[in-house]
Amino acid sequence: MSAEATNPVSAAEAAATDTGVRRRGRARLDLRRLGRAALLGATAGPAPRDRLPDAIGHVAEAHRAHHPEADLSVLRRAYVLAESSHRGQFRKSGEPYITHPLAVTLILAELGAETTTLTASLLHDTVEDTEVTLDQVRREFGDEVAYLVDGVTKVEKIDYGAAAEPETFRKMLVATGNDVRVMSIKLADRLHNMRTLGVMRPEKQARIAKVTRDVLIPLAERLGVQALKTELEDLVFAILHPEEYETTRALIADATGSGSPDALAAVAEQVGAVLREADIAAEVLVRPRHFVSVHRVRLKRGDLRGCDFGRLLVLVAEDADCYAVLGELHTCFTPLISEFKDFIAAPKFNLYQSLHTAIAAPDGAVAEVLIRTHRMHKVAEAGVVALGSPYGTAPEPADLPETAEDGERTDPTRLGWLARLLDWQESAPDPDTFWSSLHADLAEDREITVFRADGGTLGLPAGSTCVDAAYARHGEAAHACLGARVNGRLAPLSTVLSDGDTVQLLLAQDTGSGPSPEWLDHARTPAARIAITAWLQAHPEAAHQPAAAPRPPLSVAADRSSRAELHADVDGGPPAPVRPAGCCTPVPPDTITGFRVRGGAVTAHRTGCPAVDVMHRLGRAAVPVRWGDAAHCRVTLVAESFGRPGLLADLTEAIATAGAEVVSATVEPPSEQRVRHTYTLQLADAAELPNLMRAMRDVPGVYDVGRTHRL
Repeated sequence: MSAEATNPVSAAEAAATDTGVRRRGRARLDLRRLGRAALLGATAGPAPRDRLPDAIGHVAEAHRAHHPEADLSVLRRAYVLAESSHRGQFRKSGEPYITHPLAVTLILAELGAETTTLTASLLHDTVEDTEVTLDQVRREFGDEVAYLVDGVTKVEKIDYGAAAEPETFRKMLVATGNDVRVMSIKLADRLHNMRTLGVMRPEKQARIAKVTRDVLIPLAERLGVQALKTELEDLVFAILHPEEYETTRALIADATGSGSPDALAAVAEQVGAVLREADIAAEVLVRPRHFVSVHRVRLKRGDLRGCDFGRLLVLVAEDADCYAVLGELHTCFTPLISEFKDFIAAPKFNLYQSLHTAIAAPDGAVAEVLIRTHRMHKVAEAGVVALGSPYGTAPEPADLPETAEDGERTDPTRLGWLARLLDWQESAPDPDTFWSSLHADLAEDREITVFRADGGTLGLPAGSTCVDAAYARHGEAAHACLGARVNGRLAPLSTVLSDGDTVQLLLAQDTGSGPSPEWLDHARTPAARIAITAWLQAHPEAAHQPAAAPRPPLSVAADRSSRAELHADVDGGPPAPVRPAGCCTPVPPDTITGFRVRGGAVTAHRTGCPAVDVMHRLGRAAVPVRWGDAAHCRVTLVAESFGRPGLLADLTEAIATAGAEVVSATVEPPSEQRVRHTYTLQLADAAELPNLMRAMRDVPGVYDVGRTHRL
């Protein structure tokens, strides 16, 4: 939009080396010739109604290649409006301004965008830079086109000042949440501006390149538009790292111009022969790496060999054929198992599907191989652009994802990362927070899926913790989160989650509680950080509370004289005193086993106590023990809980209400908000033990109560 640009920088032509597969050899347009054609079209009057103006003939050709039955009349009307409204405007290079929307539209047409997207692309700068109004666009082209044009229109700098750029992106992202075609047009717009950035001052080139690197390239990756992402990466690379770019360019030039045999082409021939012999219909292509990819490989491997400058792309018809190809390659060549990845069974969150592997040819050359169907390849290159209209208003190509039952096209990006981004941006209090949070969010380039205890799922950036999961699941209600169980086991909120984990988030019943400042150390997602920061700012007293000093264990002792009656049957000897073992504290009607200890006494253990196995391994003989007639008993219980004010008083009240007497109690110092209480209790009737444990578990903050079971 409003591009001030001139001739393409050298990186643009270099990046074109990776576009052969997707452009089918179509030459890049001469923008000056296109500009002259636009001017000629303007002076010679409108084109006849039965054909498009010559200036957009290339757009029509590219569009018809993907959509043979498309009605191009709307494109003609959009071109006429765009050309007439931009007439007299020129880019800094001297080209008529109409060349910019034409070039942006051609980029999208080559990716397979449908007619509505191309129409909006032709008009994307009219509302911002000409006298055309959004209402006029809506009247002539409908609500859909008007929405797309408005989505990519910048906010007025006179209204927003320095915040104009962040607020423009915020507006654009909100619009993208309803229609991903908005961001498709913006990415194509930025690509053409980057291609023609040469006349800008170096400092302005660097500023635009940094925003492209930090925001637009990650968005292109998340939307799956690899064709745009790779070229943008190369253009940014040339501007921000000119020395490394020149080194990489020289390496590629030497590898392609040395006249030596092409190692990758030789491997491609071998692979093709293997697949033909296996009767698998496949197209084997050599896919050159783009500049940034070569640079990364050089940093990883050091000296580069012939096969490092590209990868093999194997295209087949069906999903099953992908695995058939994989089987043949791993059978006939030596596979590098560490390089194998299956993105068909587990697609990336940006729609990408493919099998990745690496094989060693008989001569020792190692080649990376991508295996995918033609449909997967189209989606891998064009991402959401290949989805067309997310509302199913455009014709449905047979090889694209199916439409949902309600008529809307299946679009994975409408959930996941985009939904999370839209959620937290609403809470960003100012443009600076939004801008920095957006950079941080987009820097997380991997996603994990965790399962909720109720069966649902949460999509989170890799590296997220239980704090992030709490705010993703409950929003501001997560302020009352006490802890979590990860895969069934209690875990601190700082626990980093892995793909496939099951998370149960435990919330306090007291909704007035809030997060501690330490949560910011564990929060990775903008949604969590913004919510925690807002709460702490609204409750400054909580943010400045001093850390609690470690407390010694609190012990309360009472009369220990009363306990359940135990009897031992000792052959040939006097009756021996029997006492319950402290490691498992058996109570009636537990099944028990006794063992002699020093002094002739017998200790009674529950049969499942680990000490019983230890005694047997030591060769100690068991002594039969049994309960007497008395129903009263003594038992030691351990309550695991999350720390909160009044917890000890509430537990003690629950114990008293259940009719139990506290013999002793120990409260360990809190650790990561967890507190462990150990109670030795006297019960009038052992049958009441289950009710007592249930009453203790019902105390808010208590997540588990159990019998002691230690050696």
